[in-house]
Amino acid sequence: NAIDPFGTIEENGSDPLRWYMMTNASPWDNLKFDPEGVKEVSRKFFGTLYNTYSFFALYANVDGFMGSEPLVPVEQRPEIDRWIISELNSLIAEVDRQFATYEPTRAGRAISQFVDEYLSNWYVRLNRKRFWGGEMSQDKLAAYQTLMLCLKTVAQLMAPIAPFFADQLYRDVCGTNDSVHLSLFPKSDPTLIDHNLEQSMRMAQQSSSLILALRRKADKKVRMPLSKAVIPAVDEVMKQQLLHVANIIKSEVNIKELQVVGNDDNAIQLVKRIKPVFKTLGKRYGKQMKEIAAAVNAFTQEQISQIEKTGSYTLSLPDGDVVLESQDVEITTEDMPGWLVASEGNITIALDIEVTPELQQEGIAREIVNRVQNLRKSSGLEITDRILLTLQRHEEINAAVEHFRDYIASQVLAADIVLADSIDEPAELDFDDFTLNVKIQKA
Repeated sequence: NAIDPFGTIEENGSDPLRWYMMTNASPWDNLKFDPEGVKEVSRKFFGTLYNTYSFFALYANVDGFMGSEPLVPVEQRPEIDRWIISELNSLIAEVDRQFATYEPTRAGRAISQFVDEYLSNWYVRLNRKRFWGGEMSQDKLAAYQTLMLCLKTVAQLMAPIAPFFADQLYRDVCGTNDSVHLSLFPKSDPTLIDHNLEQSMRMAQQSSSLILALRRKADKKVRMPLSKAVIPAVDEVMKQQLLHVANIIKSEVNIKELQVVGNDDNAIQLVKRIKPVFKTLGKRYGKQMKEIAAAVNAFTQEQISQIEKTGSYTLSLPDGDVVLESQDVEITTEDMPGWLVASEGNITIALDIEVTPELQQEGIAREIVNRVQNLRKSSGLEITDRILLTLQRHEEINAAVEHFRDYIASQVLAADIVLADSIDEPAELDFDDFTLNVKIQKA
């Protein structure tokens, strides 16, 4: 009645097995072993980290980046670089603290979160264009140096739990035969940590996630631009943080305008509902629950706004005062005609889901770009090859091509775009509601 460790190691490797066991439960706690969990760790953590390194190595080799170039000062790097460096130094401090208190589980989880949520799915994804083409500018050099620093440091931090993978990653990133286990453990630099910037970027991530969820609910693909989203900020600090990352959010979710308003602003009338959380309130005010529920259900919009803003609200009831904390209530926001609304924590977002003819045309243009790019790849063209693009006339795409001809040409590297009545030996591109005949030729 036991798992054969050698069979699991043979299938998944010793480091994924060790990482799974260390990050799922503390070494002194019982662990219900799940072979699928090891596979998930191998894919989600080690696979993501390997893909991030592969991206770095691919473009570093193309550009001849060696890692020995003079460092671009951190203060001269773009804000997105300063953000990930801040998160990296916060991670170093957290991992060092957890290892020092014999908590490898928390250390491993912190490293996993950094790699998945911050480094791969945010920093690398938002910065891919900085690595593509062009000369080795200071901006591109800063991107290489920042990503190299993150990969090298992650290798050092994970080495106590995943010694083999970490050693190979360290050697590959640094271009050395020296072992990661002979390097000094990283030290956090407090001067490089910007908590306000970290919080702003987390708001950008959370806001983007909520808007993307609303898009899925409305069946609006990300390639279809939408006109506006509105976020009521609970205080001035939150408002400034959201304004600071507004362009990132707009780019990530493909909306034209992000309006950040005060909680009492009348730019959009959000109707909120509140109800008590009996599980938390019952422990403290069991005998008063009936009158608490009645009072909370009668809250006005102003009272709901106050508990959102301050995090607490005092009820004066016949049987004594009751202090409501934010975790004692559940606040939801109702949808409005033409809008969808979502909330998470202290962030509420209203998304305008009406698509105008202009937005529809831009969305079609983006869909054409996506499919032509895939056709370029399957045709064996180099990423730098320019093409002649011929599209067969179709009522669904004619206006979009005319209005967004320059955009399409720039994205697919087309020297010319022709709308033709018919095409000999065309390729077929499938859209949701129609099929489009196209032909690409190397220019």
